[in-house]
Order: sequence, then structure tokens, then C-alpha cells
Amino acid sequence: MKLFRYGEPGREKPGVLDAQGTLRDLSGVVDDIAGDVLTNAGLAKLRALDATTLPVVAGSPRYGAAVGRVGKMICVGLNYSDHAAETNAKVPELPIIFMKATTAIVGANDEVMIPRDSVKTDWEVELGVVIGDIARDVTREQALDHVAGYLVVNDISEREFQLEHSGQWVKGKSCDTFGPIGPYLVTRDEVPDPQNLSMWLEVNGHRFQNGSTRTMVFDVAYLVSHISRYMTLMPGDVISTGTPPGVGLGQKPPVYLKPGDVMELEIEGLGKQRQRVIAHRR
Repeated sequence: MKLFRYGEPGREKPGVLDAQGTLRDLSGVVDDIAGDVLTNAGLAKLRALDATTLPVVAGSPRYGAAVGRVGKMICVGLNYSDHAAETNAKVPELPIIFMKATTAIVGANDEVMIPRDSVKTDWEVELGVVIGDIARDVTREQALDHVAGYLVVNDISEREFQLEHSGQWVKGKSCDTFGPIGPYLVTRDEVPDPQNLSMWLEVNGHRFQNGSTRTMVFDVAYLVSHISRYMTLMPGDVISTGTPPGVGLGQKPPVYLKPGDVMELEIEGLGKQRQRVIAHRR
């Protein structure tokens, strides 16, 4: 299934894409794409529906973040060896884990705002993993059973805040609008191999990133197992699994986002995002 949330910010409704690609409203069945709806049992109930009997969503609505009420957004740093090389960093022996504040989360095509005094705002196309059943210290072999599905993440990053303002990376990752996710949550059964998905990102029509999840250092199953050793993963938690090479920081000289730029990005089978960059505003 391809699940989505649509409507005005803060008032999104749940939906599902039917077999013909028509947007259907799920609000008469569930209140949101969140929580227990994302468990194996919750998704089984949605699969049992005849989507063609659901109301059609009219027009071209705004896509909200594909998952509601996200409790944690956990990110993985330097998880592609060629991205580590372009940033002059060592390939980690264990996953580098950090958080992105959930207040950064926005819809797939919402505007991205440059923070106040920022001169190093950057892009990162990433595979997002959405947790379904609670995962607490699960084995690698069990890990994917706890995944509800996958989505596209643009892990927007302010490199000066991240690398020069001391402390944790979270400072450069958590500004408002820095977490576009969606447009769809594609359920696990439609992604038989999350380690074989092509991905790309363009800025103003120029392709900067062109990679594949094949080149991850730590695969999805390993990451879910590893992270669940240190914290309980709850339904709707999102893991953003790292980015391939081609970020602005890695260009020679570096290239960063400015107001008026347009980012477009896609992961095979998961949908496409488009964001216009705007100047800081309160």
C-alpha cells in the first residue's frame, strides 16, 4: 500500500492510493497514519479494505508528512562510504546515531526555510524507515518484521550549525522545515529489498546526488536492530538511514542553498519530493 496524509498543515487527513493510482480518503476508517495503525495488525486491517469503495480525494491536495505524531526521528551519519570520503571523514565502525527534532518535519513539497544567518544550508536525499511493531533489542533477523514501510526523507542540514557551533550534530539538523518526509509511506510488502533502491537529488535541475541504497555501510535490518539495543522504537518512529555522495558540502568549492532554489528528489518506488527554498521568517 501507499499511504499518505493530505490537507492543511496540522489538519491532515489519512489516505491511501488505490490500484489505479486514485487518491482515496481513509478518515472514515482511521483517524491518522500514526500509532497502532502502523503495526502489522493495523496495516492488515487496511489491506483488507476494498479501496475502491472509499471516497475519492478531489483535486490536487497538499501532501502532509506521510506519518503523523512521530515520536522520534533518528538519523544515521556517514552511512555511505563514498559520502564519508567526500566530506573527508572515516567510515564508521559502528553507526553514527543522532536525532532530528520532530518540529523539523514537514510535507514532501512544503517550502524549506533558510535559518536566520545561515550560509551553509545543505541537502541530503535519504531512505526513511518507519517503525510498525514496537522494537526493543531485536535481532537483525527479526528487524524487518518491525518495519511498517519506507519513505523519502530530505535530511536538510545547516553545516555551520552542525560542525562549527560545538556540541552535537542535532543543532544543524533540527531547524524548522528541515525534515520533509513522504509523499507516501510505502508499506514493507511493496519494497521486497530496501537495499536495492536507486535515489537522486537535483537543485535547480542540476543532478548533484545519484546513488543507491546498495552502497550503505550498515543496511536497514542492521540499523533497526542496532538502534533498538539502545532505545525502544515505537510505531511511527522514523529512521533516516544516511545519504549517498553529492551533498553541497562535498562540492569543490562547496555549494549551498539560497532563497529561490528548488530541490527535487526521488527514491525508486517511494515517490518524489519538490521543495522551494525561502528566506528566514519568524
